[in-house]
This record gives sequence, structure tokens and C-alpha cells, in this order.
Amino acid sequence: MSALDFLVELGTEELPPKALNTLAEAFLAGIDKGLQAAGLNYETKTVYAAPRRLAVLITSLATQQPDRSINLDGPPRQAAFDAEGNPTQAALGFAKKCGVDLSEIDQSGPKLRYSQSIAGKPTASLLPTIVEDSLNDLPIPKRMRWGARKEEFVRPTQWLVMLLGDQVIDCTILAQKSGRDSRGHRFHHPESVRIGSPSSYLADLRAAYVLADANERRDIISKRTEELATRQEGTAIVPPALLDEVTALVEWPVPLVCSFEERFLDVPQEALITTMQDNQKYFCLLDAEGKLLPRFITVANIESKDPQQIIAGNEKVVRPRLTDAEFFFKQDKKQKLEEFNQRLQNVVFQEKLGSVYDKAERVSKLAAYIAARIGGNASWAARAGLLSKCDLATEMVGEFPEMQGVAGYYYALNDGEPEDVALALNEQYMPRGAGAELPATLTGAAVAIADKLDTLVGIFGIGMLPTGSKDPYALRRAALGVLRILIEKQLDLDLNDAVAFAVNAFGSKVKAAGLNDAVLEFIFDRLRARYEDEGVDVATYLSVRALNPGSALDFDQRVQAVQAFRKLPEAAALAAVNKRVSNLLSKVEGSVPTVVEAKYFDNANEFSLYSAIQQADQAVQPMAAARQYSESLARLAALREPVDAFFEAVMVNAEDANVRANRYALLARLRGLFLGVADISLLG
Repeated sequence: MSALDFLVELGTEELPPKALNTLAEAFLAGIDKGLQAAGLNYETKTVYAAPRRLAVLITSLATQQPDRSINLDGPPRQAAFDAEGNPTQAALGFAKKCGVDLSEIDQSGPKLRYSQSIAGKPTASLLPTIVEDSLNDLPIPKRMRWGARKEEFVRPTQWLVMLLGDQVIDCTILAQKSGRDSRGHRFHHPESVRIGSPSSYLADLRAAYVLADANERRDIISKRTEELATRQEGTAIVPPALLDEVTALVEWPVPLVCSFEERFLDVPQEALITTMQDNQKYFCLLDAEGKLLPRFITVANIESKDPQQIIAGNEKVVRPRLTDAEFFFKQDKKQKLEEFNQRLQNVVFQEKLGSVYDKAERVSKLAAYIAARIGGNASWAARAGLLSKCDLATEMVGEFPEMQGVAGYYYALNDGEPEDVALALNEQYMPRGAGAELPATLTGAAVAIADKLDTLVGIFGIGMLPTGSKDPYALRRAALGVLRILIEKQLDLDLNDAVAFAVNAFGSKVKAAGLNDAVLEFIFDRLRARYEDEGVDVATYLSVRALNPGSALDFDQRVQAVQAFRKLPEAAALAAVNKRVSNLLSKVEGSVPTVVEAKYFDNANEFSLYSAIQQADQAVQPMAAARQYSESLARLAALREPVDAFFEAVMVNAEDANVRANRYALLARLRGLFLGVADISLLG
């Protein structure tokens, strides 16, 4: 069967740069889906995307759809005909569904069957519908119409190229009649560009100053930016999303170095970087120490005979932006950071929970409480908590919301606050996402934990629990943040007490009944997903959860110990024994005796197990105190032999009540040893 290359290019006004990659991939996926549904084979598929065009190239596409047959099974013969051999409604209905007379239906088998051979169509006749369907299915949230036309697309369309081999596929899609004429660069080559064949597409456009391949443009921008940065003895900040966006803004990328006045470097560099990246799409330059250089790289969409004009134009445009940032910085510094709290008394955090200033006061007290328990400086934590929300009322954060926390850091340093206090104002928001950086200081850790616990307790306390995908106060992220800080920074904090402190701070604003338990359950539930991601079996998590440790660090240490224990050869048998013992003890009427009395032993195996338990108890007590849980479980694994021997030789439910009670006490001692680490009966 013959095969030809196929090209479709839709020309438009400038497409939205942030959506260009998504639109291109969806266009390719739609065409691929249409070709597969039609049974059309091909070798390779490639998508090209530039500011004014979306294109797909398919190589070695079959020029003819293969013939195919369809077989439809109908009702069984006995249901298709009555006793006299007359067709029933089932038979007639099947024939009608197939669009034929009953006489054309095969009646020789156990079921009625209709077979039809369908001749394949020429590929050229199928492609217009495939392309149109793909364009209609693009993920465009808001389509637009232009002029008096009824057609809708993300941007007004301007031309359409559709070639199968060197032949134009005649059709009209989105108000554009197909042809072989594309368009070159808007300034360098505004005339039409004749596309000779699908395989010459890239070369034909390159000659007209258009690089249609987004990957090629991205590589050019990336490499040239790196070269220019090195010449400036700096390193360019090139966030992947910004690189993609700049790539989608230009057809013929020409990176250029620009500069700004050094006086602007007195402004926090985060604010300068934010405005240059977000508003101007520039790549900023840092020196070897990570300090901002007074230069940046812009990517022009034109190869100018006088690039200095483009450079001067960009320098002129960026100056007002940097001047604004400088103005806000100077204005904010006219008063102490603490004074901004006055404004926050009138800013609502949550209508039932009071103002943002009320929150800062609660966080201050809770942070001091936490700092004292994790080895931090309570007075620094209290101070940082009190200042924690002040920068929300500053001009800087009002203009640059991304500066929240960062601005507070600079203003606190300007006021002469201790560096730990200043750092904590930014660290309170850490981690800012999954796997993101954690607070470096204990003061920052205390404020971060306090801020998150205060939000959790407050929102839970007014009954606004997250449901499904709705979590407006990011409570799941807050809980995960608390856990990550405590576990990864090895901070031993009893969350039972910390949450109780937080509940108490709200007073009558929250419903305190059951609030502690609800918040703690929500926090520790987040660990389950964390461990699943790490490949820890859910049974391991549940065995520790059964003991309800209040410290996240302690919880994690126990989980790691149980994971290690499960690899031991004795683990499965001891888990089964614990399950058996748990079941036996659960059926005891009244309380289980606590004292084991040797005088009631009547079997050597009881003496052996009792002796082994006493020795193990002595050995693991110091281990448990030091939280050496892995060592503790490894030592308890040695109990397997005497335990097995005991159950083989001893009937626990003896007729003599004293003997029976004594055996229960012995087994309770055994179970108690393991419960010092986890409920391993849940591992079975």
C-alpha cells in the first residue's frame, strides 16, 4: 500500500504563550486519535508550535484506508423465530438495527449474524474531518469569534496549509480555505511562503525567519542565554516555565544583554527578580555569591541591524517597574515593621476567628511554647510570631504578593531584630510545597509549626473541614508541613500537648469538644499517604497508629523499626502469635491479671517463656527509653522459640481458674513487650 507524508498548519493571530505547549500536544493527540480510529497507519508524528501557528507532520501515512468487515451478533435462533418459524420482534428489530432486510441476515448459526464488508476510503477524503475534530477538541476555556463569522477558536485564524505528499487537500476549516501558502516572520518576511512538500516545511519557514520547532527555539534561547551570562561573569536564572513562555513568544529568538542602574540593587533582589520575570519575561543574572547583577537578558523576536535600540527600549520599559519597587521599599521602611500590626487589627483572617493580628498573637504564644520544647529560643519565637504577619500590610507585599515573608525578613533586619527572628518571618511559610525547603532555624521551625497548627485548630474548630478536592485553607498542606518539619528536622514535639495549647488559645471562638482528637487524627492520617509514597506497607503504619504516639518523630522512628523487623525470619510467626494473644485476651471477662506467679506453673515451657520474657524485659527497657526501637524488636525476635514451645505444650484456657489467670498474665506481659514499639498483631 502506498504512503505519503502529511502536513497540516493552521495560521492564527498570536496564540496565548502559556497555553501554546498544551494546545500543540492536544492538536497532535487529536490527529493521532483520528488516524487510529480510521485504521490509517503511519511511521512518525511530530507537532510544531510557534506564536502564530500550530502544525502537525505525519510521515509515511497510508493513502488508502484498508477494507474492513463488521460482524454483528443478534438474538439466538430460538428467540428469533416462533414455533411456526415466523420471525419474532427480536429478529425483525435486529434486521432494522443493521439497516437491512431479514433475508440478508445469516441464520445458519446458533445466533443471527450480520456481516458486512466496508471498502476503505482514500485518506485524502478522511483528513479534513480528522483535522477539524482535533481542532474542535482542543482544551480552550474561552473561544472567540472574529468579524461577522460564526466560527470560534482561541484566536482569529489567518491561513491553512494541508498537504498530502505534494498535493493540497481541498477543504475549508475554521473559515480558512486550504492551500500550500504559509506566512513568514511578521517583520523579516511578511510575504507568503510556499511550502513545497511536508518534508520541506521546516526549511521553507526557516528561510522566512521562522523556527517552527519549539524545541529548537528553546535550545537556542537556553544556550545563548548561558553564553551571554558567562560573558557577564554571572549565571542566568532560567525557570523552566519562563523558558517555555519566552519560547512561545518568539519565532526568531535573539537573546540580548540589557542593564539597569546599580542603585536599584538596594531593593530586596527577590522583588526585582519577581517583577522582571513575571512582568517583563526577562532572565535575571546572579554573581558567584548569588547576588543580583545590574543586568538581565531579554529575548527579541527580530534580528535587528541596530540591536542597541532594542536594548535601550527594554531598559526604558523596566525602569518604571524597578522604580516602583524602590518606592515601596523606601515607603515601608519609614515605620517599624511592628507598627504594621495596627493595620492588621482591621483585616479579617476568618470572620469567626478574628483578625490577622489576633492570629499573630496566638501564633506568638504557641511558637514560644513549641520553641521551648524543641530546644529553641522561646523569646525569639514569640517575637517572630508577633511580627509574622506584619509584612502583609506593607506596600511591597501589596504590589508583589510573592514577597510575603521575604519582605518581612528585610524589614526586620532593617529594624535591628535578631537574624533568627528575621529569618523566621520567611521560614514560617515553609515548606511552600511538596518536597520544598524546610526552615533552617529552630525559631523558624517553631513559628512555621505554630502558624499551621493555629490554622488547623481554628478552621476545624468552626466546623470547616476539608471535603474531597475542596480545601480552601490548605489544611492538608499545613498538616503535611508540620509532619515534614518535625520528622525531617528530628524535632521531638508532643502534638497532643501542642494542639491542646492551640485549642485553649482560641477560647470560646471554637467548639473545643472533641477538637483535639479530630485535629490529631487529621494530621496523623496524612502520614499514611506519605508512607505509601515511600513504599511502607499500610499495615506497618497501622501497627504504630494503634498506639497513638503524640510525637511525629517518635511515630516515624517506630515505623522505621517495624519495617526493619518485618524483614526478620521470626517476624511473621511473632505477628501471628501477637494476633492470637490479642484475640485470647480480648475474650477475658473482667480485667487481665497483671502479676505472674510462678507457683501456678505446671509445665516446663511456662517457666522457659517466663524466664525469656523477664530477660527480654530487662534488655529492652533501656532501648525503649532511648527510642532504639529497631534494636528492641530485634531483641524481642529471640522470643519466637520459647513462645512456639509454650503454645505447643500449654493449654491457655486451663480448667483451674488460677492457672488460667496466671497464663493470661504471662501472655499480657509478652504482648506488652511488643506494644512498647507497635501493635505487631496487625501485621498478620
